[in-house]
Amino acid sequence: MTGESGLDGPREGPASGGAAKQLIVLLHGVGADGNDLIGLAPALAPHFPDAAFVAPDGPQPCDFAPFGRQWFSLQSREEQALLAGVDAAAPALNAFLDAELARHRLTAESLALIGFSQGTMTSLHVALRRAEPVAALVGFSGMLVGPQRLRAEIASRPPVLLVHGEDDQVVPFAAMGAAEAALAGLNVPVRSFARPGLGHGIDPEGLALAARHLAEAFGLLNPVGD
Repeated sequence: MTGESGLDGPREGPASGGAAKQLIVLLHGVGADGNDLIGLAPALAPHFPDAAFVAPDGPQPCDFAPFGRQWFSLQSREEQALLAGVDAAAPALNAFLDAELARHRLTAESLALIGFSQGTMTSLHVALRRAEPVAALVGFSGMLVGPQRLRAEIASRPPVLLVHGEDDQVVPFAAMGAAEAALAGLNVPVRSFARPGLGHGIDPEGLALAARHLAEAFGLLNPVGD
């Protein structure tokens, strides 16, 4: 169902079979695609039976592997290159989010973003600059790109949860603390959780933290499983 954004990806739910009351958008890491993170939907659906899940594929083919997608190139990890990358990815993602909200007849307070790795970088960059705050954002194993520039561009302050494996060898574990400090300095409600022994991935404990964070943001005081 590709629209003006040019993005599309696998969808699940709502498990209740009714109209969506929440929209949870899952943004994958570099070299993966939407099929990677849509696998989280069955684990989250019992907590959010009225939520629609969608995991768009990144807009570009991965430029260092013969498969997968990316939100932007990581050939250079210099900050200016990363900023240029998230800047380039932002219009398509914003258009996709707007289209999905309109499709489900929902407003921004019913939208949450979950990102992994490069998907976290992209989610943070976009969500904090949207005029209408989303309900919540969860970032696994990622980083905040260009925190100095964000001070001049921040437009909303949704509650953010950061989860990072202490043994991550792809995105340094220290990136979580740096992101938390920068966001807190901009009065963004932020919590962070270290996952001992975890590498570059999402574990059941981290997913449970994400479910609780979203339940609080959506105003679901007694999510299933609590």
